[in-house]
Amino acid sequence: MEILFNPVVISVALLCLLCLCKFNVLLAIMIAAIVGGIAGHIPLNEIMSVFIAGMGGNSETALSYILLGSFAAAMTHTGLAPLLANKIGSVIKSNKYFLIAILTGIAILSQNLIPVHIAFIPILIPPLLHVMNKLKIDRRAISCALAYGLKMPYITIPAGFGLIFQGLLADNITKNGITVAKSHIWHYTWFLGVAMTLGLFIAVFFSYRKPRVYKNLQLCDYNKTEVLQFNKNHYITLFAALMTLVIQLWTNSLPLGALVGLGIIFGTKAIDHDKMDKLINEGIGMMGYVAFVMLVAAGFALVLKETGGVEALVNAITPLMVGNKLIAAGLMLLVGLFVTVGIGTSFGTIPILAVLYVPICISLKFSLPATVILIAAAAALGDAGSPASDTTLGPTAGLDADGQHNHIWDTCVPTFLHYNLPLIFFALIAVLIF
Repeated sequence: MEILFNPVVISVALLCLLCLCKFNVLLAIMIAAIVGGIAGHIPLNEIMSVFIAGMGGNSETALSYILLGSFAAAMTHTGLAPLLANKIGSVIKSNKYFLIAILTGIAILSQNLIPVHIAFIPILIPPLLHVMNKLKIDRRAISCALAYGLKMPYITIPAGFGLIFQGLLADNITKNGITVAKSHIWHYTWFLGVAMTLGLFIAVFFSYRKPRVYKNLQLCDYNKTEVLQFNKNHYITLFAALMTLVIQLWTNSLPLGALVGLGIIFGTKAIDHDKMDKLINEGIGMMGYVAFVMLVAAGFALVLKETGGVEALVNAITPLMVGNKLIAAGLMLLVGLFVTVGIGTSFGTIPILAVLYVPICISLKFSLPATVILIAAAAALGDAGSPASDTTLGPTAGLDADGQHNHIWDTCVPTFLHYNLPLIFFALIAVLIF
């Protein structure tokens, strides 16, 4: 009963239930935070103070999304994004699997070679919706493909965001009693990449292979195929995009990079100054909701942390782990799933779980590969499928540009089923074979 009344279990279960009932995600997170705080015996008058204080944890991310949304709107108004979409459409012709492969590849590159994360989605996906409609592609397959490209690389590839994730894993595992080099993490986590690849294969070729019909809705004037040639404004916009990337990599600040990109577009009059307010408003409309969800998710995370629910949950299940590695691994994965679904970030989950799980792995004599895989999987679980994760919010921001893609049932549920279940299964296998 102690587990059932744990504030983390109560709040995350409520969050999932509200979202599955198509309750607004933003409001669902706030309600779940309040209920979790009450369950964790935080005074009611302090819950919102803690919640608001925690929102600052994602302030840079939120600002980045709004500015990148404005940049995406600028690319649409110059005609560059639809032009690129037309080029992709002409290359793929009638092969829907080729389009899925291209988008998966771009998503992978966005995590490593060109680390812009989800910034490309609101730029590239909306102009491609009419191509997807023509090919009758089930957008749930696209959401799974994009989530795969956003998630798999940081687990398995030691570059870009993957270097950050694997560095966090190595540092926190070492700090808590097991020495492991950052350069060795991917030698073990590739096993989880195989699990996700299997999930992607099932989603694309089995679960969502059947045609699905969507209405062809006009998103903007540039959805027409009359813009076929590059002009001066397109080259300026490409240069602005390149400078956005350069500034981001140089200063490690995505908001500053996006601001420089917008400055180049307006400074060179690729878009007239009198359209500045309209573009910023469109950017807020495009990515503002995602930004606010990320803000409240950070507030929710701090409330859960202040309740002490994660530590209490681990302490409650620890007696059940004694003497059985498989049961212990399953319970640890389950806790990781609950935590990450709630706070929406694998990166933020690592420090929470490592301090609790590494001593358990030592006492049960888990091997080093099994320990790394288990903690990596426990942290990554829930990132795909969480209503508050950018792994799900990003694909929805692009695929729902015409209002025909539901965030929960068309992004969160498909990605949850096709990635979290294989990750759990492969992590349990790792405990047995490594």
